[in-house]
Amino acid sequence: MITQLNPDVLPEATGTYTHGTLVTGATRTVFVSGQVPWDEPVPADFDTQCRIVWRNVLAVLGEAGMGVQHLAKVTVYLSDRRYRAANGRIRQEFLGDHRPALTVIIADIYAPEWLLEIEAIAMA
Repeated sequence: MITQLNPDVLPEATGTYTHGTLVTGATRTVFVSGQVPWDEPVPADFDTQCRIVWRNVLAVLGEAGMGVQHLAKVTVYLSDRRYRAANGRIRQEFLGDHRPALTVIIADIYAPEWLLEIEAIAMA
């Protein structure tokens, strides 16, 4: 069971995240390696790349018999802060009402054509 942790002493967690997650009764943990928009050719636009990356994350979870609802922690690496809004919008498309702990980092991504990378931890 995943419970959202949002202490009153912290600002309200707005958007598609929670300040922390408490996982109880979990017997399985999946660590999803950083997923990238690996496709031939790599699409140039952020929205398409982001959907490919989320598809990859969900494929790894599916291989373990898990889904979005099992995500406890997500880390998103963006190549540029201008992608923040699109990233949040597309993340919400995939996560719906589920709010895992979340970190978004602006970073230099491994390959210059990749605009983002996502890693995650899921528990069931």
